[in-house]
Amino acid sequence: MRTDRCGDLRLEDQGRTVTLCGWVGRRREHGEHLAFVDLRDRSGIIQVVVDGAADLRSEYVIQVEGTVRQRPNDTANASLATGDIEIDAQKVTVLSAAEPPPFPLDDRTDIDETLRLRHRYVDLRRARMQRNLAVRAQVNSAVRTAMEEQGFIEVETPMLIASTPEGARDFVVPSRKEPGSFYALPQSPQLFKQLCMIGGVDRYYQIARCLRDEDLRADRQFEFMQLDAEASFVNQEDVLAFISHTVASATEAVTGQRPGEIPQISWLEAQERFGSDKPDTRFGMELVELTEVFAGTEFRAFQADCIKGIRIPGGADLSRNRLDDLTEQCKQWGAKGLVWMRVEADALNSPVAKFLTDNEQSALRQTMEAQEGDLLFLVADERPAVRHILGLLRIEMGRPPVTEGGLNFLWVVDFPLFEGIDEAGNPQPAHHPFTMPHEEDLELLASGDLLNIRSQAYDLVLNGWELGSGSVRIHRGEIQQQIFSLLGISPEEAQEKFGFLLDAFRYGAPPHAGFAFGMDRLIAILAGEENIREVIAYPKTQSGADPLTSAPNPIDDRHLEELGLRVLPPRQ
Repeated sequence: MRTDRCGDLRLEDQGRTVTLCGWVGRRREHGEHLAFVDLRDRSGIIQVVVDGAADLRSEYVIQVEGTVRQRPNDTANASLATGDIEIDAQKVTVLSAAEPPPFPLDDRTDIDETLRLRHRYVDLRRARMQRNLAVRAQVNSAVRTAMEEQGFIEVETPMLIASTPEGARDFVVPSRKEPGSFYALPQSPQLFKQLCMIGGVDRYYQIARCLRDEDLRADRQFEFMQLDAEASFVNQEDVLAFISHTVASATEAVTGQRPGEIPQISWLEAQERFGSDKPDTRFGMELVELTEVFAGTEFRAFQADCIKGIRIPGGADLSRNRLDDLTEQCKQWGAKGLVWMRVEADALNSPVAKFLTDNEQSALRQTMEAQEGDLLFLVADERPAVRHILGLLRIEMGRPPVTEGGLNFLWVVDFPLFEGIDEAGNPQPAHHPFTMPHEEDLELLASGDLLNIRSQAYDLVLNGWELGSGSVRIHRGEIQQQIFSLLGISPEEAQEKFGFLLDAFRYGAPPHAGFAFGMDRLIAILAGEENIREVIAYPKTQSGADPLTSAPNPIDDRHLEELGLRVLPPRQ
């Protein structure tokens, strides 16, 4: 039906007779007998000169036969790739008429999201959405190529599985054949990819669809795509190299620039310097240790386990109302209070300055490298609380938009194996219970010093977003049993929850490690979007609804009866 795409033609094509198809965009009348029409398809826009009497309305689908010709110099459009040329139409055929679209198809961002999603088939015609879907396709292709270059093979895993204990609620599917029994939709292919290793598939990957029944936000959807990978006979550094190569290839495919080597930082250093395990390193404002500066202070508010501060360059002109708002915000985050100080030429301007000695003020200025015109924020409390509060305040004060500041990848390694102790006295795993401790920390399992055990777990962070995580897995039965015992999981419970995996380990499990990262998050950042819904063709709203298909929706009583189900009234 067409010889060319609208956006592919150039000045060197002048004189050619072409056939184009697409949607009618803007129409501009030029006298009684002539009109200019913007014809649009996925490749771009080209101007078509048509008979002024032609009935061509917005979003009509048409076929144009005509000749490519150069535009007069004074009418060229430098903002279009085809701006030097136009089509002199000899024949125009309306393939499909259209009602007026429910919203403008330019790239404005103030369109109601529910309206956009209800008419997603129209929304997808916008240049922004076409661009985002093209970025998605580029990333998917680059990821597959990079993984296969490194010897990985793509293996599909089941969508209907048994429910297993993971971090979020499962979506469940009732079994018609076995009333009262249910499948679960996979939150990840975690156990199946480990079974692939036992099965001799020594380098597995999959761009997997995963589903988690969790509260939604800008970087979460009920269903999402992740690159899932696992390899045998590898260590942590091998996995970091595999994934670094892959994300570099994906980035290069979109931006044309390949990132350098991705730096590593330990979890503890990330917490101490940035107050976060997913630090945004595009900007400074690092946390500064001040505990020793105030070691002998008489100021009671600073007689605490830990004191840290952050410096806001040039921030001294922040209004008092804004400072009061930030203080209240920090209290909502759990702070007992927030100390602020404006740095002047020879003094610190603050309500608490009078409680600090000259030596303390001098040491504070020196330690924080404070310059005139800066603003200092200090928090004193237990160390974890101080890191958490200042980490959030740092983001509040300094984080640039997603489209600014470049792409800063970072590996965070050496996570704690356990993140706390529950009311029953059992440690809580920071990742999943199959994560291998550091070899040199294994003796701490026996001594009971559980919260200082480091795991062979690692996260990939980009501009403050956690792209994904992975770990070296436990493949030795005695260590796995020890971990289960510490978690309060009896042999019977372990067999019930993970029996098929534990049974497989009895038949020879190779050392293995893996990783998974969210494709949607990576694609969103590369596309310059804050919200992953902008890079998914058919996303759900933040409430989990699909305005296009009206999902979720009730099913009829006959179907419920067939499944052995009945719907209870909602709890009051």
